[in-house]
Amino acid sequence: MTAPTTYRILIGKPGLDGHDRGAKVIARALRDAGFEVIYSGLHQTPESLVRTAIQEDVDGVGLSILSGAHNTLMPEVVRLLTEEGADDIFVFGGGIIPAEDIPGLLDAGVKAIFTPGTPTTDVIDFVQTACDEKYGVQESGE
Repeated sequence: MTAPTTYRILIGKPGLDGHDRGAKVIARALRDAGFEVIYSGLHQTPESLVRTAIQEDVDGVGLSILSGAHNTLMPEVVRLLTEEGADDIFVFGGGIIPAEDIPGLLDAGVKAIFTPGTPTTDVIDFVQTACDEKYGVQESGE
């Protein structure tokens, strides 16, 4: 599989959470770092996010959840992507997520969780590495 010239990322806001400042900060940081970013807007269902991810041919989906529904919504997006044969699209998440919930989310297939205060550079580095790994791209100098 040949890597695209620009990686595509969907930033999604599933559920009834109406706070999207963090999602917009991450979307802008990724865009400024050279990614093509699609922002879902508020109040999306897991099904609508998976449909958008497939239609937009994204490489990864970032989910922002502040409502406490992360243990339901994040694994559901992973499950639906797999069900649709799109399990090559990685999922990462952020928001108000207790430390004790993170291992279960990772076990459910979420590739990374970022909590408040995480530098945007950490998210950018993760997304770049995950996209490069998806396409087998080696870092320059190796």
